Amino acid sequence: MIDELKRFVQDTDVEVEELPWGPHEWLSRPGLTSADQLLLVRVSMPPGQAHRFHRHPELEEIIYVISGCAEQWIDHEHRLLGVGDIAHIPADVPHGTWNAGQETLVFLAILGPAHCEGPMLIDLSEQQPWASLRQ
Repeated sequence: MIDELKRFVQDTDVEVEELPWGPHEWLSRPGLTSADQLLLVRVSMPPGQAHRFHRHPELEEIIYVISGCAEQWIDHEHRLLGVGDIAHIPADVPHGTWNAGQETLVFLAILGPAHCEGPMLIDLSEQQPWASLRQ
């Protein structure tokens, strides 16, 4: 199996996952590369879309904006992020990303570790205070 895992990932190797807030292009994850500590995904979020409040119980995350403008929330705090800006989200901290512009928001999400015991993501978007925080 190790021989089948990529050390170099090219455009034709990318695994695309269609999610409601935009396509996710997996550049590194278990089964694609042998990385144990890192996941890497490029997200293209159309205008008006958002990855509403959620948390990753065992994963920390860095979001790096490639193009567009993100309204990034980490817990009860938020900032507008532009090209080259990052946000660091510690494990188990509620957060959400909204496309704050008129063009597609493209960002990289780097998460680690690549493996976890429990669920990778817990949706908080219907729970208070997260459901009404942006209002």
